[in-house]
Amino acid sequence: MKYTTLLIAALLTITGALAQTNAPSKAALTPPMGWNSYDAFGDSVTEAEVLANAEYMKSKLLQYGWNYVVIDFRWYDPVVTLNDHNLTRDRTGAPLAADANGRLLPSPEKFPSAIGGVGFKPLADRIHAMGLKFGFHMMRGIPRQAVLAKTPIEGSNFTADQAANTNSKCGWCPDMYGVSKSETGQAWYDSCARLWASWGLDFVKVDDLSLPYSADEIEMIRKAIDKCGRPIVFSTSPGPTPAAKADHIKANANMWRISGDFWDEWPKLRHQLDLMADWDGVGVPGHWPDADMIPLGHIGIRCYTNYPASRWTRFTRDEQIFLMTLCCIAPSPLMLGMNLPDNDAWTLGLITNKEALAINQDPLGSPARWVVKYRRGEEIWSRDLNGGKKALAIFNTSNHPLTVKANLEQAGITGKYSALDIWQGNKKGPVEGTLTETIPAHGAAFFLLMPVSRDPSP
Repeated sequence: MKYTTLLIAALLTITGALAQTNAPSKAALTPPMGWNSYDAFGDSVTEAEVLANAEYMKSKLLQYGWNYVVIDFRWYDPVVTLNDHNLTRDRTGAPLAADANGRLLPSPEKFPSAIGGVGFKPLADRIHAMGLKFGFHMMRGIPRQAVLAKTPIEGSNFTADQAANTNSKCGWCPDMYGVSKSETGQAWYDSCARLWASWGLDFVKVDDLSLPYSADEIEMIRKAIDKCGRPIVFSTSPGPTPAAKADHIKANANMWRISGDFWDEWPKLRHQLDLMADWDGVGVPGHWPDADMIPLGHIGIRCYTNYPASRWTRFTRDEQIFLMTLCCIAPSPLMLGMNLPDNDAWTLGLITNKEALAINQDPLGSPARWVVKYRRGEEIWSRDLNGGKKALAIFNTSNHPLTVKANLEQAGITGKYSALDIWQGNKKGPVEGTLTETIPAHGAAFFLLMPVSRDPSP
């Protein structure tokens, strides 16, 4: 029986085992897989573009497990900018779409279905009808315009100015003040979560939380989601989230960024390997270190802060394999950043490799182990999987090909295994003790190792 066919039964097992655990573990039992609008459209994605990407996901990706559609960054500003942070700062004091209680609403200029103050519910309903899940990005805090207007906080006797910490401001976005840790501050976040739940939200990415680390507001958002009556995946950004906060972030969030914004440059990808290693052994069902969006395919259409405009990813194909191998074995949430309808056949094949995705989604597997570090430029990672299977990744961080003889026992892999080369699709073996492979510069090899039964003793 193929490895992928075991995952549904295993997921049911772990769902039952986690039924009585803390709230964050009831969502994201496996790393979320989906699409985020930022890498392609910055702060200016439109409803039509969201739906085009959702339709592509439904027709070509849903069957492989991709199901989250996430709108990023300032969907409540009626002016379409080009995601230059200087332009964003120039929006200081601009009127933002909001309800009578100060809670931000999608701008009808970008999202026509939101006309009349109905929020994201019509769009969420359309996405849910495709069999997909709906998410969006939010900034930490309370809108400055609500604080100045002293709007009432829904469901309470408080006003927005009583909830705000006006000394707490994001360094790059002018929209919000921080929220004080108080009954009033909790009432604000509770009111937001109730609104989001009424729209049918499945995923919220809250920015300006992880760096600097805002423990109080992370806890308040967690409590608000727990009380809203709907399971919502809670993601924090940007990074790097301090590894010293591992216990706290695991107790409150479902995923958290390991890095700042990740783009299509080899030095950033090389560094991502080290950053993920800082979280060695941490990721478990319900709680995932997040390696950020995956900048493959056509990106930068209207998101070019410090980067060239509309372009195909600058990663080579070997570097793309390196990235997908790292995200799958770690495992990290998988959030695609490209404009999906523009994908070519090679990119589609890479992101629909069943065995690579099955390793990422293995509900009973352990976190990956960083086994070999900086030997000539090769790094070896391994991961225990459901049913006695193993995943093995060999990375080449050097600028030339390397022939690597991987010591399997050092990677915690003892015995005889058949080895499936995940990206090449061929089998090796059986292998025992060592596995030898030539890896291209900036490339990776990825293997699924399946135990081979030994002959019974005579």
